[in-house]
Amino acid sequence: MKFQASINGIKGTVQYRDEDVQKIFLPLLEKWKAMQERKGRRILVFLAAPPGTGKSTLLAFLRQLSCGEILPGTPSSEEQDRTPITTIGIDGFHHYQSFLDTHTTVRDGQEILMARVKGAPETFDRALLEERIRKVAAGEDCSWPDYDRTIENPREDVFRIDASSKIVVLEGNYLLLDQPGWRDLRNYADFTMKLVADEKVLRERLLERRIRTGTPRPEAERFVDYSDMANARLVLRHSLDADLVLESGRDGFRVVNGGFSG
Repeated sequence: MKFQASINGIKGTVQYRDEDVQKIFLPLLEKWKAMQERKGRRILVFLAAPPGTGKSTLLAFLRQLSCGEILPGTPSSEEQDRTPITTIGIDGFHHYQSFLDTHTTVRDGQEILMARVKGAPETFDRALLEERIRKVAAGEDCSWPDYDRTIENPREDVFRIDASSKIVVLEGNYLLLDQPGWRDLRNYADFTMKLVADEKVLRERLLERRIRTGTPRPEAERFVDYSDMANARLVLRHSLDADLVLESGRDGFRVVNGGFSG
């Protein structure tokens, strides 16, 4: 099934296998719905993955699917008892470019501007992110920022989370990162999900994404190899376990461990 999405200001079309929709995505939505009904309150789901796995696009697809997208072999949207999910991401908590251009970090023993490793854990405002996650997990109403790749900066108050947001799915690279501060975020989640992928596949996708935003290929390769892939390896090798792990490959998705019962 083809799906058109606009992620961080970039439009694109992806195709999901009917098999993945029927055997993975629809059962996953049903699991979250049952969990929310059982708990009788808002639930918060974490979707953690390295850059390049397509997590933002997948989440946009799941949101549309939860709202009643009619698919071959499934009942029409009128016949289904659906609970739409609310989807948000952590990218809106990037420090602003002006901050990254004037603050430093240490990489390979060298002090460098944060802008050179934009997307690394230290380039996020983690404290502000945790403050907002706490509100969502507590069932409070709050606004949520987004990130626009066309301007390379966050946009404040793009989304509103309110009483209608019964199932909130938050995606981000470092939601399950096993590092001080970051690992504590897991305590707010009712269900955790992780995407993994082959490093070569991730590099191809990240290069393509950079080039689509207008970055010349030589510059794109330098940034991807120095920054993006370092972040991808960090997530792949130093993340906590999740309730469900999916592998994102060239041909679709595969359940690595976990399931949909309960």
